[in-house]
Amino acid sequence: MKEKSNNVQVIIYVLLGAFTFSTMEVALKLSGASFDPLQLTALRFLIGGLCLLPMAISGLKKRNVKLTGKDYGYMSFLGIFCICVSMLFFQFGVMYSNASTSAVVFSCNPMFTMLFAHFLTEEKMNQRKAVALAISLAGLVVIAKPWDLAPGNTFMGLFMSLMAAVTFGLYTALGKKSIGKIGGLPQTSISFIIGGTALLILTGCMGRPTFGGVSLSNLLPLLYVGVVVTGMGYLFYFKAIELGSAAKGSVVFFLKPMIAPVIALLVMKEPILWNTVVGVIIMAVGSYINMSGNKK
Repeated sequence: MKEKSNNVQVIIYVLLGAFTFSTMEVALKLSGASFDPLQLTALRFLIGGLCLLPMAISGLKKRNVKLTGKDYGYMSFLGIFCICVSMLFFQFGVMYSNASTSAVVFSCNPMFTMLFAHFLTEEKMNQRKAVALAISLAGLVVIAKPWDLAPGNTFMGLFMSLMAAVTFGLYTALGKKSIGKIGGLPQTSISFIIGGTALLILTGCMGRPTFGGVSLSNLLPLLYVGVVVTGMGYLFYFKAIELGSAAKGSVVFFLKPMIAPVIALLVMKEPILWNTVVGVIIMAVGSYINMSGNKK
């Protein structure tokens, strides 16, 4: 009975996480008009990390983990790499391409995690994973359709979105080296806070706005991308992993390419193109092949 209850909770958290993450690109595109891209990226991860902090502290106490200077140093590296590199690629990818396209391209990041994990962890590539990676990359090519770009997409946007997926995959693989000790939620919260703060300082040093320009008129969209998308989205994701497994939690990224184009259509009137549908199906096949090895 308890197992059945856990499974229901996992399904709920996966669906909530998938829906929340699927609104990310549309929310960022709508918010981008009111904020500097560096400012928006820094503030949303700083807010999101702070929202997760109480639960992160509670998680550390439950695990009886005492963080060392080396732990904080490694999380600082992770946070700065994720926020100042990967998420800036992502923000510019959203700016220079359709929300649906950037959402689907970024959703392939678990495939790149798998590739980098082969070199950085004990999770080695095998024939099944190689096939899954090849199929997913083929799906990306169909979605991007570089030989005939869809209106709203640019080569710059596609490149930035792809680099965001690649670097976020590397960030995740690097995080696997310390997540066993620290825990997913604490590591994510602290690295987001450090990375967001670092980017905010860098933004100020470059003469760009930090907190300037934030007003009552644009506070609500900022809180949405910070609290709901970044904070609650990752909370749902890690809850699914906590109650189920990493494989079950990864279903969030399996569902996002199917949900995000529908949200972009409803909110921003972005048409769902044939190549997007075909590409998502191909990527879904690749994701399924990858996850099928985790049945146990």
